[in-house]
Parts: sequence; structure tokens; C-alpha cells
Amino acid sequence: MGGLCDQTATEQKRLLDRRDVSAVELLDAHLERIDAANPVINAVVALDRDVARRSADRIDDARAAGEPVGPLAGLVTAHKDLTDTVDFPTTYGCPVFADHVPVADSLLVSRMKAAGAVAVGKTNVPEFGTGSHTFNPIYGTTVNPWDTARSAGGSSGGAAAALAAGMVSIADGSDFGGSLRNPAAWNNVVGFRSSPGLVPMIGRGVARSSFPISGAMGRTVDDLALLLNVIGAPDQRDPLNRGQQIPAAIPSIDRPLRVAFSPTVGGLPVEPDVAAVLDMFVSQIPSLRWSVEVAEPDLRGADECFETIRSFLYANGPVGDFSDEDFARTKPTIQEEVQRGRALGADEVAKAYVVLNDLWQRGVAFFENFDLLVAPVTQVSPFPADQEYPTEVNGVACTRYLDWMRSVCRITVLGLPALSLPAGFTEAGMPVGAQLIGGPQSDLQLLSAAKALETLTGHWQRRPPALP
Repeated sequence: MGGLCDQTATEQKRLLDRRDVSAVELLDAHLERIDAANPVINAVVALDRDVARRSADRIDDARAAGEPVGPLAGLVTAHKDLTDTVDFPTTYGCPVFADHVPVADSLLVSRMKAAGAVAVGKTNVPEFGTGSHTFNPIYGTTVNPWDTARSAGGSSGGAAAALAAGMVSIADGSDFGGSLRNPAAWNNVVGFRSSPGLVPMIGRGVARSSFPISGAMGRTVDDLALLLNVIGAPDQRDPLNRGQQIPAAIPSIDRPLRVAFSPTVGGLPVEPDVAAVLDMFVSQIPSLRWSVEVAEPDLRGADECFETIRSFLYANGPVGDFSDEDFARTKPTIQEEVQRGRALGADEVAKAYVVLNDLWQRGVAFFENFDLLVAPVTQVSPFPADQEYPTEVNGVACTRYLDWMRSVCRITVLGLPALSLPAGFTEAGMPVGAQLIGGPQSDLQLLSAAKALETLTGHWQRRPPALP
């Protein structure tokens, strides 16, 4: 049954729909893979076989009775440990919530459950999703299936590693400063930061911001779209939702595209091995009869804008309300963000939002001349898993934990849809992702372009080295 786990979710769905395989059989195959790979990778946490088997049994019983089943019926998943689940503990990677079991599912989880997805547990995260390396004091460190001495990225690092290793069929995640894109790039899967609001987010918390989004991961663009169609149904309770929905089947591009290439995302340092893979990837684009030229939007002020709004949201989020005792139990980077946010003046926050609007307008103007922007996802290859973050990038020192992530943080600020697509491998055999960025509300066109490039290059088909 192990071979089932290496099929795409789209193919697994075909097998399930034709009854060539049952939901229980598909679950058993994934549990076998989890037993083999997870002790090494540590991507799936809060594993509950009984919950999963009850879900799979319900799907098989419904099919046998001729009852309708959902579009994800039988596909195996695990939910990111930042999203609330009633069937599994939700710790947010924080020791303060080590024993926390929510009273209600998040909207995303409830939609996946209603669509028939079979959840086996949660996927590991850094504490409150802070930093793009997945480790926390409750579950430990998630490592990369391509080299288990190295980071899987984050904050959706558990989701990306579980997908790459065949432990789940599909995976949900979230993205603030690159949390869907970075780990996707390092694990050779697809991670999509949609336009803000495309995947509705509702519930308690700070006023809805365009920075944090929920989203999907898959081994292929089609896999991702299968999940995105379910979790992205319109909901008026999200003030950013525009009532759009991505179809489960992504259409082909029917015209040549005008492509811009930004090798450094505004002058950032990029490791030579990463840059070389991106150059090779871009060199193949003209074979699609798409035009390519080096260009990028005006990103002045993006770093300061991102950091100010990020710290403001941290200070006014759940951690900002912690008691002094609980606050002291959080990791230093979280404490730093909250303290920076508390020190901000109203004029600094207001200025950041003015710059945010300026950056949006610059992005809109840029995409009047281009259909697609290609850039690095990450500035470095996966670093050693025992480091918290890189101390330098191509000889340039990192002074903060965010410095090496600016290639994705700057794109977050633009408010545009962005996707990480497998782009090739370094000489050391580590995956590299291409960041594909689309114009305002161009999510479907971006997915179509990504699918064309995925078909052209075929890098998604390569699997990690054999694991114990």
C-alpha cells in the first residue's frame, strides 16, 4: 500500500471515486508511511488513529450506501497546529497551550471535514508561527525529508515536510511573512499565498489584516486547487472576501504572458546556488513563447512597513494579552515582536499604513505592463536544523530573525497573490522554489501560469531520498 502515498492527491481521488481503493486502505497506507518516516522527520504531531479511522469508515459506509460524498472524500490530511481543531489538541507550538483543546473547529477545518478529508492529526509549527524554521518546546524540531540534518522551513514546515514525504495527501497552512512559500520551496511542493480574503478567515482576534492568510499546499498545482476550491468558498463574514472561488480544475493559459524576472527582489543578497537554479528555471520560460525581461516593482519602504505592522499585530494579538508569567514562557523572538509593537507610536503605525497603500498602488502600476513576476522564494538553501535562523546570507550579516526572509516578506506587503513552485535543485540536491507573483486579484491566472511551468519543468516529480 505504500505506493499509494506517492500518488498525487488528484490521482488518489480518482482511485477513490472509482472505488479502486477504499478510504480505509488509503488511510492505512498513509499511517504505514507515517510510522516509517515521522520518527525521523517529526512533521505530524498529535496523531490520533482512532479519529482518522472513524472518518475513513464513514466515507466508505457512505459510498457503499450510494450516498453523496464530498470532493475531498477519503483524502488524508493533517491540520496546521495554528488552526483550531476539536478532534486534536491545538497548541500553537506554545507551552502555555500545551493541553489546549478548542471548543470549535476553525472555518477551514470545518470545510475540509465536511468535504470528507480524513485528518490524522496536526502538522508541526514554530511557536505561534514565528520564524521560518519549525521547532517548539512541545513537539521539537521538524527536519527536511531531502536532508534530515536541515530545516524544513516554516511556519507551515510540518505541512510541507509531511507532503514531501507522502505522509498526507493534501495540507493546509497559513502565510504571514512567507509561511506557505518558504517551506514549499525547501520541500519541493507547491504553496500558495492567495490574494487576502480569497480563503475566508473569521472568528476572534485582531481586526482583519491583509498580512495573515490561510491557504493550501499540494504536490502539484492541481492538488492545491482541489483543496483551495473547498476552503476558498465565499463568506461575507470576512471583510476582505470578494466572493471569488477558484475552480477545482485549473484552466490552461490561452495566450502568451509578459514575464518580469527579479533576481534579488530589490537588491537582497541571494546565495549563488539558489540564484543559479532560478536562472536556469527562467531560461526555460521562453520555450512557452512567453516574453521575459528583468524588472521589478518599486519596493522602497517595504521592509519598514512590514516590520511595523507585524509588530503592531503581535502586540495587539493573543500574546500581547498574556500575563507576565506566561509571556516569559514564550521564545525571545516573540517577546521581541510584542515589545517592539508596544513601543510603537500612533504616528508610526499610521505612516506604515500609508506606505502600505503606496506599495499597493506601485504593484498595480507594475502589473499594467506584466502578467507575471518571477523571483526567489528563499535567499538561502535549507540551513542546519540546530540553528534558529541564518546568521548571514551570501556574506551579508543578518541582524534580525527576519533578515533572511525578506524575499517573501516584501511580497506580502504588496498584497498580491504569490506561489512557490518547484524550480530545480542545487548541486547538493536541495530543492529551490520559484516565487511566482501575479497582479491584483489574478489568482486563477497565476495558478494557470504555474501549472504551465510545472508541466514544462517537471521538478515536482522528484521525490526525497528513501527514509527509514
